[in-house]
Amino acid sequence: MDRKKILIAGGGIGGLTAALSLHKAGFEVMVYESAPEVKPLGVGINLLPHAVRVLTNLGLQEAMAEVAVATRELIYFNKFGQKIWGEPRGMFAGYHWPQFSVHRGTFHMLLLQKVKDVIGAESVFTGHHLLSCENKGAGVSAVFNDKKHDRQVTVEGDALIGADGIHSVVRKQFYPVEGIPKFSGVILHRGTTIAKPFLSGSSMIMAGSRSKKFVAYPITKPDKDGNQLINWIADLQVSEDENIMVRDWNRRADKAKLLEQFKSWEFPWLPIPSLINNSEAIYEFPMSDRDPLPQWSFNNISLLGDAAHPMYPIGSNGASQAILDAECLAECFERYDDVATALKEYEAIRLAATANIVLQNRKMGPEEVMQIVEERAPNGFDNLHDVISQEELDAVSARYKKIAGFELEALNQKQ
Repeated sequence: MDRKKILIAGGGIGGLTAALSLHKAGFEVMVYESAPEVKPLGVGINLLPHAVRVLTNLGLQEAMAEVAVATRELIYFNKFGQKIWGEPRGMFAGYHWPQFSVHRGTFHMLLLQKVKDVIGAESVFTGHHLLSCENKGAGVSAVFNDKKHDRQVTVEGDALIGADGIHSVVRKQFYPVEGIPKFSGVILHRGTTIAKPFLSGSSMIMAGSRSKKFVAYPITKPDKDGNQLINWIADLQVSEDENIMVRDWNRRADKAKLLEQFKSWEFPWLPIPSLINNSEAIYEFPMSDRDPLPQWSFNNISLLGDAAHPMYPIGSNGASQAILDAECLAECFERYDDVATALKEYEAIRLAATANIVLQNRKMGPEEVMQIVEERAPNGFDNLHDVISQEELDAVSARYKKIAGFELEALNQKQ
């Protein structure tokens, strides 16, 4: 089998993980990133055990453990701070791999450094924005705008993977009339705050319901003063005239307005108003996704990650699913010598699986239990099981684990 050359458009989490996976499988890889410089941007993300398994096999778990928090538990509460449901996570739940909470930028830079160390810095081209791509003969041709030298460059290879995000150029080329992403009606407000640990010190919590929700979890270990960097997200449902879809997706939010909305959320175990108030910067952007596609792979060109299946940040699955895409892609290239056949097999495995998650996340995924309790007991409860049974709670959790691909026993059987 000849050593195929695979072009990756996009140097985000999905693109870099794909580069590492494909390189490990014996392929030549070149990554083209639109940004002139890769910087540690963003806030916190969660990586589920099925994704950490892939990272472990790429030799990254030890480095991840240094910079991330191994999430101990996930707990759901109502808007009054009353516990609805909780469970241990990662290795605390019996998985062979941890669940990690980490700063997205820290993880992104760790991935980039691994690519440079293992594949070589010369394999990553920054400041290269994809303009177009096409199948050409037995391979592909891609045209990039080289921003550094103000010129267009044409690159040829055996395959091209569009890992270029929710506004993917590759996706738009094959679906030119799809339009902008679909707005959920919810604005996400994201921030980080240095604060004392809450609950176990490695807990992930969610409180509220569909129209108003607060999520928090630590993304660093305690410092010498016993403080952690707490990542938090405040979701607010907005009217159509407050829709910011057509504006800047990462603009500064109005702290006073947010504090007004959450001023009564003073839980004994987490003072939410002070978390908001003590955050240096709060950014807002629309919670959006796209409808699942009927096809990702077009001969020797395919999609990966948010370019293929952007989804609501529910169930900690966005980055995790991109990482699973990367592993599957490499396995399909190993299995089939013909590029188009490999990409069709990759599509057959991953398209339906991720489409199910996109649709389930629109229904709140495992967070559905919070909405059920809000609708049945909007003023709180004295006894949770008068509102929702343990069987109903367990069923929601189990259903989502199956859809998202991290059922305990099935996952632990994998290497």
